Amino acid sequence: MKSSDHAAIDVPAESSAAVKGKAPLIASQREEKRGLNRGFGIADFLLRLGAIISTITAAATMGTSDETLPLFTQFFQFEASFDDLPTFLYFVIAMALVGGYLLLSLPFSIVTIVRPIAVAPRLLLFILDTVTLTFATAASGAAAAIVYLAETGNPNTNWLAICDQFEDFCSKVSGAVVASFVTVVVFVVLVILSGFALKRQ
Repeated sequence: MKSSDHAAIDVPAESSAAVKGKAPLIASQREEKRGLNRGFGIADFLLRLGAIISTITAAATMGTSDETLPLFTQFFQFEASFDDLPTFLYFVIAMALVGGYLLLSLPFSIVTIVRPIAVAPRLLLFILDTVTLTFATAASGAAAAIVYLAETGNPNTNWLAICDQFEDFCSKVSGAVVASFVTVVVFVVLVILSGFALKRQ
């Protein structure tokens, strides 16, 4: 006895109208992502330009901080210069290196604007920005500690406050430290922007 009965399962095919409806939605989402990432790229580029200005200002101000008091004797001359302290010398070198990195990073930042979906340049900037942020923070913090001692002194270690005598010198080094912390804040924003952009890839 032969049985010719077969169970048939009907799978409803997706209508062409539904497929056509999804295509513009996917395309619009992709364009929205590209537009937002391009906005992140433009902000990244502008922030780097601002960081270059603040970094160069910090390095130049510290590097030109030098003051000689009008009171001197035949054997002694009272002078304060940034290279008298290794911390300030390290600060100038660090800020110069940070400024050089920022200049070299500009082409990669432009790539993130032209190709907002590209992951590699943004990931590279994210890693290098994080490393440079640590470097800049260390230099700024060390210099800030020396400026604080120059302003207030430390009687426990016989460190005398010198800013009452070397006012111009202290004013310059304080301004350089402030400019360097502006750079640090910009780097923090850059890292956050890169993180958001990478999350949306």
